[in-house]
Parts: sequence; C-alpha cells; structure tokens
Amino acid sequence: MKTKQAGFTLIELVVVITILGILAAFALPRFANLETQARLASLDGLAGSLRAAAALARSQWLAEGSSSALTVTMEGVTINLTANGYPQDTDIANTLQDTSGYTVTNGLFELRANCSVLYDDDGGPSSVSPSITRTVTGC
Repeated sequence: MKTKQAGFTLIELVVVITILGILAAFALPRFANLETQARLASLDGLAGSLRAAAALARSQWLAEGSSSALTVTMEGVTINLTANGYPQDTDIANTLQDTSGYTVTNGLFELRANCSVLYDDDGGPSSVSPSITRTVTGC
C-alpha cells in the first residue's frame, strides 16, 4: 500500500508569498509615520509633567505658608521659585525624575531642532501661572 505525501505545492507557496508581499506593501506606510507620532506623544507627556511639577512645587510652597521664602525642597532637591511660587525656568528640570532624550537649557526641553517644550516662569504676579509651549515643526 502506498502512502501519499502531504504538503504544499510550489504554486500554493508562491501564491501565499505574493499575498504576504501585497499586504506588507499596504501596511508599511502606516508604520513608517509612527516615529513622528511618538515624538509628539513624548512632547505631550513632558508638557503634562511640567504642568504637574510646577503645580506641586507651588502647592508645597503654599502649604508651608512661607510666601516670603523663594525655595522649596522636593525629593531632597532645593527648587528656586519665582515671586509667585512657581519654579524658575532654570530649576524646573530639577522637579522631574528623568529628562533623558532631551537637551535641557533654562526651561527649554529640546528633543531635536524645532521639536521642543518651553517652560516660561514669567515671573509675573501671583495670578499668572507659567506658560508651557510646544514647538512641533521639526518633529
């Protein structure tokens, strides 16, 4: 009695490879643009972290009742504050745990040229909170 071998024929394999190639050609452009979206998401996350860090520093300043003191200590690090109780732009990076991937200079967190977040303490009256501005033209 003869046993028949089971398997795929050459034509079946060629058809499957062709179909996979067509699917890959449609899927590749969708994945190619993820790098820009990842940079934008990173900037959004950093902007939110800066807002939260500034609010926490000011909350601590208010809770301590020391409106005349222009420093607070967060996680063992002294943070210099403006007259309105928000972190100075030169010290805002000290309120964050990790800024890896960014070049930080006086409140400017730059991922790459024209892809950054700017924290501006404004130093104005107590009713003015710091501004946080994203620049996304180079992302």
